[in-house]
Amino acid sequence: MKYIFYIFLSATLVVSCSQVDKFTMFEMSYKSNVTIQPTTTINLPIVVFTPDMTTESEAEFEINDTRKDLIESITLQELTLTLTSPVQEDFSFLKSIRVYISADGLAEKEIAFKDPVAASDENTLSLDLLNANLQEFIIKDMFSLRVQTITDELFTAAHDIDINSVFFVDAKILGQ
Repeated sequence: MKYIFYIFLSATLVVSCSQVDKFTMFEMSYKSNVTIQPTTTINLPIVVFTPDMTTESEAEFEINDTRKDLIESITLQELTLTLTSPVQEDFSFLKSIRVYISADGLAEKEIAFKDPVAASDENTLSLDLLNANLQEFIIKDMFSLRVQTITDELFTAAHDIDINSVFFVDAKILGQ
């Protein structure tokens, strides 16, 4: 009978811990934009930088009842590009795209890509993500993104792109 009780108690603790663990997981979203200037060449890299993005991670952690010293990992969950100008354009001008993250005092790290960019008539593009712990970047006060594209078409108008990123945060349970 004791054996059954211990099995029940162990199962209850495992289920309870996984339920508590869910309360220490949350998302942080950031928005930025870049402009790709008109080009007269194709198949050459074009590099653009986003403005620095303030993370406000301390406030976000506090809202979610945690602190940066309790964060186990932060991973990129989604990175979506939306072409906002020229109107009624799509991403067909791109051959490939790569996105890198950087922050003060840290080496730049590639976080997402699309290669090749499939022909589409949509103005939204979801990138393939690289599974990396980005904790050290997001706990900083600011980070920026570098976007490297290779075009396969000539274009005469600047292309404005909104970048929407969602990071998944996993904090330690009860400081453990």
